Formats: sequence, C-alpha cells, structure tokens
Amino acid sequence: MHFFSQIFQYDHPWSHVVIGMWHKYPNSKCTHVISIDTIDRSVDPETGIIRTERVFGCKQKAPVWIVKLFGGSEDAFVREISFVDPATRHVSITSVNLSLSQFATCYEQIHYTPATPNKTNFIQTAEVQARMALWRSAADGLEKWLVQRFEQNAQLGKSGFTDVLRNLWEERHRQPATSS
Repeated sequence: MHFFSQIFQYDHPWSHVVIGMWHKYPNSKCTHVISIDTIDRSVDPETGIIRTERVFGCKQKAPVWIVKLFGGSEDAFVREISFVDPATRHVSITSVNLSLSQFATCYEQIHYTPATPNKTNFIQTAEVQARMALWRSAADGLEKWLVQRFEQNAQLGKSGFTDVLRNLWEERHRQPATSS
C-alpha cells in the first residue's frame, strides 16, 4: 500500500470554498474530468448536513501496457460522497475508483475547514493498493506509478480549483459596474 497527502490553505472564506467546490469542474487544468453526474443529494432534517453522491467520468492516459494487461480503456469512473456540515463548518469528501477496482483501488479523503475568517484549510490523503498478491514486486511498481499519477492530478486539481475560486470571487469583484 502506498500513500499520498497534502495540506494547503486557500485564500478564501470557508463558505466561498464550499460554493466553489460545486463549480470545480470543468476547469482548464483538469481536462481529464469529462463528466459529473449527481446520483443523490439529501439534507438531514435534524443536523442540516448535506450529503451528495456523484460519479465522475475521466479520460486517463493510461500506459498501453496497463490497458493490455488489465483490459479496459482510458475511460475511468470515480464515486464521490461528500458531507457538508454548515453547523460545524466542516466538509468531508471521500472518493474511490470504480474502474479497474479489481486490480487496484485508490481511496481519497478531503477535508475543508475554516482556518481564519478569510482562509480555508484543505487536507487531502490518498491510499493506493494494488490487488496482485502473487506478484508483489509488480504490485509495488503499480502502486508507486498510481501514487505518482494521483499526485500529478492532485496538483492540477489544486491549481484548477484556485483558478475557479479566483474566477468566482476575486475577478467578479474587480469588474467595473456597468452603467445604464
């Protein structure tokens, strides 16, 4: 099993980040995400916690040897479940790959919490595990490659989300008002 983690602060209030997370895709940095389908959304009447389940469609440039060895295609799907708690101002998101999960799984967790009134903490972890017990050295190599790929996409995701937040909140306030 291999791991990835990163901690970051967005220069935006928690409420802006939460609104922005629903507008994260599409963005120019994460062109591999090609579709987002909301499967379910509900609000717990007692706690006010919003639960959303989505499926992301991605086009990954998988190495030819992986496609030949395991079958499949460059199309990949990821299931995401998020919980937004407005009372505690905490967001938790978990995601797991649906495609090729019989060979390897990538379990990701993200948390957004307020750092200050104008900054939001972002904590991301991922756990990658290949399911090839007979070929431990091959599994180890696959896990390392998958973590590297995850880290590349995570950096693109962070950069893309920064752009989304900037477009939603900063540039909107800089535009001069139009006169009638």
